[in-house]
Amino acid sequence: MGFILQILAAILVAFGLAIVVVKYLPLKFRWIASVLLLLFTFLLVSKIYNGIMEPINFNKEKVVRFAKIVQKLKIIRNAEIRHYEVTGNYSKDKAGLIQFIDSSQLALTEVRDTVIKVNKGSRWAPLMVDVEKRIKDTIGYEPVLKYFKDVDYKTMFIVPGVDNKEFELEIGTVEKIQGLIVPTFEARTEKKEILKGLNNSLVKLELEAMASDQIKGEYVSVGSLDEVTTGGNWPPSYDKKGEKKDN
Repeated sequence: MGFILQILAAILVAFGLAIVVVKYLPLKFRWIASVLLLLFTFLLVSKIYNGIMEPINFNKEKVVRFAKIVQKLKIIRNAEIRHYEVTGNYSKDKAGLIQFIDSSQLALTEVRDTVIKVNKGSRWAPLMVDVEKRIKDTIGYEPVLKYFKDVDYKTMFIVPGVDNKEFELEIGTVEKIQGLIVPTFEARTEKKEILKGLNNSLVKLELEAMASDQIKGEYVSVGSLDEVTTGGNWPPSYDKKGEKKDN
C-alpha cells in the first residue's frame, strides 16, 4: 500500500511540474525542464520496476534458502524414524543420533499368518477351534547406515546459510487416545535468521504466512510436540524439489 501511495505522489508531482513548465517557465528554459522531467520519469519507472521485481526476487531467494533447510530437516526426520523403529523412542541427543546411524542395526521382520488350536470350551469339556494368528518373525538385521547412503547426516543439525546455528531438537509425548501415550519429536529453526539480509517488510510478511502453498509461521519445522506427526510444515512443492535425494 505504501509503495502505491509513493507512486501516486510521484505522478502528481510530475503532473504539477509539467503545468508549471507550460504556464510559467520562459520558452528558452523549457529544455532544462524537459531534461529534468525526463530524468524524473526515468527514476519513477525504475522505482516502479524495482517495486514489482523486489517481491518476485524475494520469493525466488526464499525458496532457494528454505529448500536447503527442508533437506536437512528431512535427514533429521529419517534419523528419528529409524531410531524409533529400533528403540521405540525418539532422541534429542544430537551427537547420539549421529552415533546411532553409524553403529546401530535395524531388525528385518517378516509377517506370516498361521493357524493354531484354541480351547473355546472349558478345562473339563474342551472345544478346540482353529484360530488364525499373525506372527512377526525377525529374519535378520541390516545397518541403519544403509538408509543414509550418499547423505551428509553428520552435518544434519547445522542450519545452512546461518553462522554458528544448529536446529532446535526436542522430544515429548502426546496422549493420542485415553491411556495411549505416544512419543513425539520436533526439529525447527527460525525463518527470520534464514532470511537475514532480505527486505525487512517482506520478511515480516513471511513470518506471518499462513497460506497452504507457504511454510506457515515463524519456523521451518518437522514433527510436532503437540500432535503425532512426522510431517514438516512446508508445502508439497518442497518435497518435489528434493524427492530424488530424500531417503
